[in-house]
Amino acid sequence: MTRLINEALAERGYDTLTPVQEAVSDPDLAGRDLLVSAQTGSGKTVGFGLAIAPTLLGEDEEFGPAGLPLALVVAPTRELAMQVKRELIWLYGKTGARLASCVGGMDMRDERRALERGAHIVVGTPGRLRDHIQRGSLDMSELRAIVLDEADEMLDLGFREDLEFMLEEAPEERRILLFSATVPPTIAKLAEQYQNDAARVNTITGATQHADIAYQAIRVAQTDAENAIFNLLRYHDSENAIVFANTRAQVAHLTARLSNRGLNVVSLSGELSQNERTHALQAMRDGRAQVCVATDVAARGIDLPNLDLVIHADLPKNTESLTHRSGRTGRAGRKGISALIVPPRDVKKTERLLGWAKTTAEWTTAPSADDIHAKDEERLLADPVWTEPVTEAQAAFAEKVLAQYGAEAVAAAYLRLFQSRQGAPEDLLPPDTKPERKERKPFGPSKWFALSVGQAEKAEARWLLPLIMRASGVEKADIGAIRVQGAETYLELTEKSAEGFLSSLGADGELDEGIKARALDAAPELGPRSKPERRDGKPPFNKGPRDRSERKERSDDKPREHGAAKRKFDGKRRAQAEDGATTAYKPRKTSDRKDDDKPRGKPKGEFKPKGEFKPKGEFKPKGDGKKPYKPKGAKPSGDRPAPKGKPAGAAKPKPAGKPGAGDTSKSFRKPRASAVKGKQPRGANATPRRKP
Repeated sequence: MTRLINEALAERGYDTLTPVQEAVSDPDLAGRDLLVSAQTGSGKTVGFGLAIAPTLLGEDEEFGPAGLPLALVVAPTRELAMQVKRELIWLYGKTGARLASCVGGMDMRDERRALERGAHIVVGTPGRLRDHIQRGSLDMSELRAIVLDEADEMLDLGFREDLEFMLEEAPEERRILLFSATVPPTIAKLAEQYQNDAARVNTITGATQHADIAYQAIRVAQTDAENAIFNLLRYHDSENAIVFANTRAQVAHLTARLSNRGLNVVSLSGELSQNERTHALQAMRDGRAQVCVATDVAARGIDLPNLDLVIHADLPKNTESLTHRSGRTGRAGRKGISALIVPPRDVKKTERLLGWAKTTAEWTTAPSADDIHAKDEERLLADPVWTEPVTEAQAAFAEKVLAQYGAEAVAAAYLRLFQSRQGAPEDLLPPDTKPERKERKPFGPSKWFALSVGQAEKAEARWLLPLIMRASGVEKADIGAIRVQGAETYLELTEKSAEGFLSSLGADGELDEGIKARALDAAPELGPRSKPERRDGKPPFNKGPRDRSERKERSDDKPREHGAAKRKFDGKRRAQAEDGATTAYKPRKTSDRKDDDKPRGKPKGEFKPKGEFKPKGEFKPKGDGKKPYKPKGAKPSGDRPAPKGKPAGAAKPKPAGKPGAGDTSKSFRKPRASAVKGKQPRGANATPRRKP
């Protein structure tokens, strides 16, 4: 470890190194590939910064001029990549190192210009780094070390192909440092494929894994989950807290509910842009926000200062998710709390999850309103404002207030002022409380009305109910049955509300536009509820019993004809015995055959050859398949006389060709129109002429 790096650690307040930092900076491991298992928040970033320092600096104290990158650090998310860059900036600040970042969501042109100016260390996400390599803006030929931070998360997010591409593009002589909270088989296979004789460093044991995190399983009633989350936030009053949910919709819902209770809340989910995520995290770091509601994927890799409380509004899906969620707190030696909200239906699931994670949790209940008030008083009495020196102006005003109102009234007013800045705690039900089922009270005496709208007008109770309440002012408790029939809808109201309903009707009994109401003398006779008509106009299927008429016997015993293939029968069926067994087959005698049973066609009879067999002559080859040569003008061979015709005579001379045709150096192509004298060029080569 160089002198300048030691000075940077001392200025940062590092008196001692964490176990993972000591392990990876061991001189015996210098120059070797490393496969490191370390829990989240154990100081891995500073650890691999110390590990690659001898490889990058060698015997020098400072870096030389920046050129091609010497080290590449790959992180799964933008937030983690930017956090790693900030940590390495102060760690290598005195050595003159220049760092560049290549992360998704940022302007690629700015990143390309930064790479062209030169950088010693490049930090980025897998997808963006691969883009720069393929475009030629990131040259890895001088690379000495590659660090894969949170490698298990990168594989879970589907970056395996990108990682393999970068590792194959890197030089053969380079170090690979692979950091991972867990080492599943996929990580072990990746290390075996690309690392050379890697040293295995494991700083996680069953007793020390997340030793600074206290796990709590908070049992709550089924309807009190959100109230329990609010009470937990009020009780601990952490500078920074994070609430995990499984879906974007749940994140938006919890953000709205907690904001309405007076908490400063930001949210992180996949639907946010990079700019919105940056502003949300900056609000948490600046103290403008106190609570962050996030999903697992959106919160991966974020590092918030003074994060003391993690609340699992929805249970994690697996042990890895529980580990990464809880690892947001208890970092760098700070204590933290990881609280799981457990309604009655999730008790068994929580027990299995904790068992698989080999984690022990304290089963307890959420803080009550009295517990929160007691905690507020404790924080109020411990507030450093009581011990601060009093100025002359403050002393004069305090004397005036005490003289006018008294000490007790002033103290009570200060207490009310303190409590007004906080939301009132919620009263919680016992965890085993089951929701009470409301008893249905009898409706009592009622009055029936008929509305001039029914199934023909697509009437439904779900839109008739608010229409009736809005048009007549009748409350929902005074409305009984709403039965939609074919042409009308029957409405039941209590007797006390019937008069008000009638008075709200118009002169012609109109309740709303196109809907009229009339009172009935008695309750209508309602049969079973009819189903709405089908869209295709067919009657609905009747599931009741059907009258099945007796099956009629068929007049003929021929099978039905189906399609083009028709089986032919002789019109007779085999006789069957009364017991159902068929009689044995008996062939008919020849004498019993009738004329119509004779076979068609002539009988074959005996074979008679047409003539005597004569052998063919000897085989004579025809030659090689070519016709014999016959000279022109000669007499034909054979006995036939030659055909008479005109005498051949002397051969006529061929007509003379065009002049110059025999000269092979001349072209036979037709000359262009522009080359012929007396003709004007046409087309694109023509001289523009003005029309007469």
